[in-house]
Amino acid sequence: MQRHIARYTLEGVKDAEISVHPFATEDDLGLELRRFHRADCDDVVLIVHGLTSSSDMFIMPEHHNLVSFLLDAGFTDVWTSDFRMSNRFPYDTETHRFTLDDIAHWDHPAAVRELRRHVGDRRVHVIAHCLGSVSFSMSLFGGAVDGITSLVSNSVSLTPRVPAWSRFKLAVGPAMSEYVLGLSFLDPRFGDAPPFTRGWMLSRAVSLFHRECDVRACHMESFMWGSGRPAMYPHDNLDPVTHERIADLLGPCGLNYFRHVRKMVSAGQVVKYDPSDSRHADLPDDYLAGAADIPTPVLFLTGDQNHVFPQANVVCYETLNKIAPGRHELEILPGYGHFDPFTGKNVHLDVFPKIVDFLKRSAA
Repeated sequence: MQRHIARYTLEGVKDAEISVHPFATEDDLGLELRRFHRADCDDVVLIVHGLTSSSDMFIMPEHHNLVSFLLDAGFTDVWTSDFRMSNRFPYDTETHRFTLDDIAHWDHPAAVRELRRHVGDRRVHVIAHCLGSVSFSMSLFGGAVDGITSLVSNSVSLTPRVPAWSRFKLAVGPAMSEYVLGLSFLDPRFGDAPPFTRGWMLSRAVSLFHRECDVRACHMESFMWGSGRPAMYPHDNLDPVTHERIADLLGPCGLNYFRHVRKMVSAGQVVKYDPSDSRHADLPDDYLAGAADIPTPVLFLTGDQNHVFPQANVVCYETLNKIAPGRHELEILPGYGHFDPFTGKNVHLDVFPKIVDFLKRSAA
């Protein structure tokens, strides 16, 4: 009998005091940090999810998850951030025009301030995934946050790259969805919608092109992100329980973020969505211009089967290595894709030890 896992469960982390720390952004959104605390330590870790996911991807009970691995490795004060992209909040099922500028300027700095209120001036390391990595890199290299001892970036950072099919979807998808289909967000659970509703029909249409498995949410994730069958991960890397509950881990997605990603892909690096927006005047126009002055070392991770942001972190590492030779590192993960470096069944053997080694060396 297949194991049942409750949605938004905390059962994946044992022997830790778990507390929730709400905070608010400058544009009045309520967000949360979760603290997993065994003991005070000199090195605090903050973990940041990506678009459509949440802190749940780091505390999964079906495998040795990242939070537990860090706690066991001596990093006994671990925090996770649920910012406005989190599927724990309703924001991505609402009509909005949020951008990565909003997150870089308001979400991550507010999260770091709240964390600092509790941990003081201890060393803080950040591990970030997907557009959480892009936006946190923008915060760091744009000067909105400082005092970060190290950063681990998975899949994509300051130089987004996507496949040709994804470029096409970025170009036409948001307008097609909003103005033709009448859908202001996309949801992997559309397959469970009432028959013949717009979401249900879109899910059925997508599944016609995805015969690799029978999980409609998995098909929708491939449609929403990347190119491939599947796009987000090789199936063999996931525990069957994870694959069946993929919609618990990867939820609805607001469409305006795709517009911002398209501008970044076209520019070859992160850029503002609207340079004339005075609310974000403090963010730089060129995030690479001051990269030499940011002392934080970055470990760039990417799977060699990454079909969402292929080669993005390779390009970013090579770019920054020319600016600050020897400061940053690159790890290419054989057999891994975009999402599974944190959610795969064997990540405690293949991926997490590399992260811990980098954190320890950065703290030395």
